[in-house]
Amino acid sequence: MSPEAERHEVVIVGGGPVGLCLGVLLARAGVDVVVLEARPERTQHSRAIGIHPPGLRVLAAAGVAGTLAASGVQLREGRARSQGGEVARLDFDPPVLAVPQWLTEDTLEARLTELAPGALRRGVCAVGVETRGSGAVVRALAGGAEVRFAGRWVVAADGARSPLRAALGIPVRERRYPDAYLMGDFADASGDGAAAVLHLEPAGIVESFPLPGGVRRWVVHTDVLEPDPTPQLLAGLVAERTGAVVDPESSTMLSAFTVHERLAASMLRGRVVLVGDAAHEVSPIGGQGMTLGWLDAEAFAPLIAEDLRAARQGWEPDGALAWPALWARVAEGRRRAAAEAARHAVLNMALGRPLPPALMSTRNAVFRGLYRARAVRAWTSRRFTMQS
Repeated sequence: MSPEAERHEVVIVGGGPVGLCLGVLLARAGVDVVVLEARPERTQHSRAIGIHPPGLRVLAAAGVAGTLAASGVQLREGRARSQGGEVARLDFDPPVLAVPQWLTEDTLEARLTELAPGALRRGVCAVGVETRGSGAVVRALAGGAEVRFAGRWVVAADGARSPLRAALGIPVRERRYPDAYLMGDFADASGDGAAAVLHLEPAGIVESFPLPGGVRRWVVHTDVLEPDPTPQLLAGLVAERTGAVVDPESSTMLSAFTVHERLAASMLRGRVVLVGDAAHEVSPIGGQGMTLGWLDAEAFAPLIAEDLRAARQGWEPDGALAWPALWARVAEGRRRAAAEAARHAVLNMALGRPLPPALMSTRNAVFRGLYRARAVRAWTSRRFTMQS
């Protein structure tokens, strides 16, 4: 016999930055919310670091933007270099905020705990979901035992391989790209301060971004996925392509990865909503995925809260989704935004692929000419900061 379900107005599956942010937005609106997270403890392995201006707007609504801004690095300038010379320079206004993902999650968790003590449940691994006319039930495992959580709404913020999306049978369009990268965090000896730097080199791009505490993240395009990455390997590639000295002994994070793109056919199935990577995974090159998820949260939180207010007043539309045209319009708008971000990411990856030195020099000469125009610089800046 299945255990009796614990009931809440909203059940969010996934306690990463997107699930936590949505939980905070709903808790601020007076919603009874629970957030289920499979990891018993937060990982210190930081992936996403860039908080773009639209994302900072959402975090301001969550009440954490000031805390994160005080803890991060403001990226107000981007520089492109190649073979020792400058190709272009961009101003970011407003700036992009660089914060390690673990710190972003920690700040959001503290805010959720302040608003809804006990709402975050760690060590609860969701394995499926059952839709019903007036809600949905999440099946999960906790401590080896089955547990169930019922909600008028269930939100899947459970990542690119979303078990809930799979349980619902929602099709996914998937593409794999030939690009591979090696990424690591090291003590910053670059002399580039708070600037983000792209090294457009014949052997492949090298990117670097400042982080709090005198740390700089380096990302290097590699020919294949490195099966056994080491700090020494990454430091050697950086030095070989750019001449920059990176101390491998100062490494605090290292990761090798390839690139996938996924777009779910729908973000809605009954009263289950997909957000973040569960709905759309884009290339991490450009750092737009986390902000896309926060914009999903911003779009859906008021709709969910309004539906719940109507339900509390006794207005039940026979268990059907209220305002279906509005929900469909919002969901389609978010899918279009994800598709656009994916196109930008593909262009960013193409920019970073290896080129013969002669072709690289020719391309860079074209770029230098283009970026003398203020309008081109402004357009590119808006695109990189998700404001276009």
